[in-house]
Amino acid sequence: MASRGGRSGDVRWHKKPAHPCVGHRRGDRAVLTVRPRVTELAFSLYGRPLHPELFEIRATRQVSRGGYEVRLAITNTGHVITWNYEGLTWTEVATSALHPLPTKRRLMFHNIKGEHRDQLVGRGGVSYEWEVQLEHVSPEVFWMFQHELNREAPQQGLFFRFDPSGRMPLGAMSFLYYETRAKSFLVQAFHTFPDDFALVKSRTVIRLP
Repeated sequence: MASRGGRSGDVRWHKKPAHPCVGHRRGDRAVLTVRPRVTELAFSLYGRPLHPELFEIRATRQVSRGGYEVRLAITNTGHVITWNYEGLTWTEVATSALHPLPTKRRLMFHNIKGEHRDQLVGRGGVSYEWEVQLEHVSPEVFWMFQHELNREAPQQGLFFRFDPSGRMPLGAMSFLYYETRAKSFLVQAFHTFPDDFALVKSRTVIRLP
C-alpha cells in the first residue's frame, strides 16, 4: 500500500434501508445497528470512557506502550478509540450524528463534510490532534481502493468487511492502522461507503509531554 504518513489529505490508498439509523434498544440504551449514510457521519471526542453497550462492536483490539493503554473498536457505524494514561481518558467516536450518545464531558463534535482539523491540550500537557477528510470519488477509484484495502489491510491493523448489499460486489470496509511509541500514539482510520462512492479518512495523534 502507499505511504500512510503525512496529513490526511496526503494519504493515498489506492438494498439500503428506509432510514440508515434503524436500531434496537439494549437495556435502556439505544444502539444503531446499520451503517449510517456518509452525509450523517460525525466525530466526537469525550474526556471520559463510554459504555461499550452503546455500540455494535464488530472487531476490537487492545494495545499498550509507555504507560498508556488504547482500546480500538470497529463498530457498525464507524469506530471507537479509548485512550487511557494515568487517569486521563479520551474517547474518540466516529458514528452517525443521529446516534443518541451522551453529551456529558464531550470535548469536540464535528459533522463531517470535506476536511476538518482540531486539537486540544489536556491535563499534564498531553496533546490530541485530529484531522479528517471526506472524499467522493469515481466508481473506478472507489473499487480500486476497496480491493486494495481488502487485500492488504487485514495484515496491517484492525479490519472489518461488512456484508455487501444486493447490488454491490464488496460491502463497506473499516480499517484502523495504528503506531505505538513510548511518547505518542497514532491511528489512521479508513471507512468506505459503497452506496455513495465515498471514503472517510481520519488521522489522530496523541502525544505525551
